[in-house]
This record gives sequence, structure tokens and C-alpha cells, in this order.
Amino acid sequence: MTRAPGLTPLLAATGLAAVAGYLLIWLVPLQIGLEAYKDFALFWAAMYFLIGAFSGLQHEVTRGTVRRATVGRTQPSPARNFGLAVSALVFVAVVATAPLWVDTVFPGVGWPLVWPLAIAAASYVIVATVAGTLYGVAGWMSLALMIAIDAFLRLAAVGIVAVFTSNAVPLAWAAAIPFLLTIAVLWPRIRRDVVGRTTFDAEYRTLSWNVARTMVAAASMGVLVSGFPVVLGVAAIEEPDAYVAALFLAIMVTRAPVIVVVMSLQGYLIVRFRDHRATLVRDLLGVLGIVLGGGIVLALIAWVVGPTVFALLYGGAISLDGWFYAVLVVSSALVGALAVTAPAVLSLAQHVVYSAGWVVAAFVTMACFFLPFGLVANTVAALIAGPLAGLAVHSAYLIGRSRSVSPELP
Repeated sequence: MTRAPGLTPLLAATGLAAVAGYLLIWLVPLQIGLEAYKDFALFWAAMYFLIGAFSGLQHEVTRGTVRRATVGRTQPSPARNFGLAVSALVFVAVVATAPLWVDTVFPGVGWPLVWPLAIAAASYVIVATVAGTLYGVAGWMSLALMIAIDAFLRLAAVGIVAVFTSNAVPLAWAAAIPFLLTIAVLWPRIRRDVVGRTTFDAEYRTLSWNVARTMVAAASMGVLVSGFPVVLGVAAIEEPDAYVAALFLAIMVTRAPVIVVVMSLQGYLIVRFRDHRATLVRDLLGVLGIVLGGGIVLALIAWVVGPTVFALLYGGAISLDGWFYAVLVVSSALVGALAVTAPAVLSLAQHVVYSAGWVVAAFVTMACFFLPFGLVANTVAALIAGPLAGLAVHSAYLIGRSRSVSPELP
């Protein structure tokens, strides 16, 4: 696959964001302790589960946004008004539904974490709309700055608050605020890239229907990725807080190198596959080879050095077997592969197949926690079986399509 100019700044920004994320995951538990960290980790997972869900909005805006032939002020893009309306609805929905889930998701803290969660989710809808528009018109530098600045603002905010308190509520507010703050800081630059320069290929009704389907898929994706600790937390509600927090940290730290990179490139891959359909199969296989091959190598490394690295990072507070770290890395590679086949399917406007792959993966993941094998065994089954099931759905469609169209997908 030939490299487009936007790939370098996006990868650089993703690398910087990953460093910031790792620093946050490393420093905060050390500062506040594993037992206190559990409450913040649950908020973090819930926040990024919703963010994962609303990334479906970003993907659809990316797919449908095109650069105008002439620059000038015209009727606002449906994506902008749609994003603002959805943002308001999301805030109301999170607060209104909280009585149904708050005691299960945030046991012991409850409503004080609902408000920063609602603000974070509503704010991210705005971020997703802006980012999707920038992806659609190849505003790579603005996107790169958004990714990096958001991560470092969050690291600074949470890090500073953690110095003064271990309370999950102020830490949650520190994690939520940087979404809109990033847009405010970068708006002069973003404005030059998008205002009067974009149009959209669908009206509100079509946009709503497409976004609904991509968000179902993205919410299912969240179960496999950022929301996985929430599912695990519910399954492990009887386990000691420190042990559950240790599992959270192992899952987040070990899976991040592959998942964070691939997930951050979803918009890029949609544009790449959409604009280069003549080479879609070749490009798809190339990216899958890199993700799966890299995952195998990293899994072997994690098996050997994982226990030692975690003992050094957290002062012996986390003690898990090397094979478990390897399983986590293999799982991340499978999720990464699913996050590659998904843009390929979506670039062909196959929203049903796209959603089906993620929904099946999420269903299998959650079903594994009902197996009678104990927490660790059920967790391993969920980590592996879920993404494999989703890959089977996407792969079946893509293989069937490639056989019916020669030599490449149209």
C-alpha cells in the first residue's frame, strides 16, 4: 500500500498520544493506590466506551464529507448541525438513563461520576463531528494536533489533580474537560480547514440512519476495546478491588500498543479504502499482515518480559503469569484486525455488514463471561473468541465480494 502524505503526522501524533496515555496509566495508580484507582478506572472505561460508540458518528461523517469545488460560505453542512443536536441529546440521555446503571457501573460512588461522564460524552460528539469532517477533506495536520494536544491536556489535568486527591470525582472532571478545550485551542486552525470548504453527500434523514447503524457497530466495538474493563468489572464485582484494578491495568497497558494505533487510523483507512477501491484487496491484506504479524511478535515478547516489566512499573503490586500478557497482546491484534476489515466494509457502504461484525463480536465477548470456568478463564475466552467471531462476519462478506468481482473490489 502506497503511503499517503497524511499518514506520517497521524502516526506521529498517535505515538505522542500513546506516550501520554501510558504515563497517565502508570503515574496515577502509583500516586493514588490500586484500591482508589479502581473507581477512576471504571469511570475511564465507561467514558471511553461511550467515546467508542460515538466514533461511529465520526466514521460516517468521514465517509460522507467531501471538499467543495469552490470555497465560500454556503448552507452549513448537515454534519455540523447534526453533531450539535446529537451532543445535546447525548447529555440528556446519559443523565436520564443513569438510574438504570449507575449503581452497577459506579458502585460506591454513584451519581457524582454521572455528570462528568455526560459532559465527556456530549463533548466528544463535537470532537467526532469535527474530526470526521477533517478526515473527509484530508486535514491531516489539524487532526494530528487534535490527537496529540487532547492527550497531553488530559495527562496534565489528571496528573495535577492526582497530586492533591485520590477522589475519583475530581479526577473524572479532569479527564472530561480536555475534549472541548482541545477544540477551543485549535479552532482558529480548524476553521480554516473546514468552514466554507466542505459539503456532505447526504441529508439529515439519510445521515441519521447511517449514523445509527455505525454507532451500533461502534458501541459494540467499545465492548471489545475501551469498555471491556466495565464488562469485566461487572463480572468481577465480588473480587477484591486491588485485584480487579490490577487486571484493568494489565489489560489497558498490554493491549494499547496495537489497538490505539489501529483505532486512531480508522478514519484514515476509510478514506484510503474509499478512494482506492481498485487496490482495496491488496491494501487490506497488507495492513492485516502488519497488524497480525506485529501482534504475534509482541505477544512472544510480552510472555517473556511482561511479569518483570509490570513488577518494575507498579512495585510488585501486579503479579500475573507471562502467558496471560501474551493472550492480551494476541487479543489486541485480533481486535486490530477487526478494526481494519471494518473500514474496508464501511468504505463499500455496507453498513449492515459493518455493524453485524462488531455486534456479533460484542455478543460473543459478553456471553463468554457466563461460562462456568472462573474469572480468568472466562476473560481469556472473551478476549479471543469475541474478535474472532467479528472477523468471521467481515471476512465472509469480503471474500464473497472479491470472488464475484475480478480482479479487485470495485
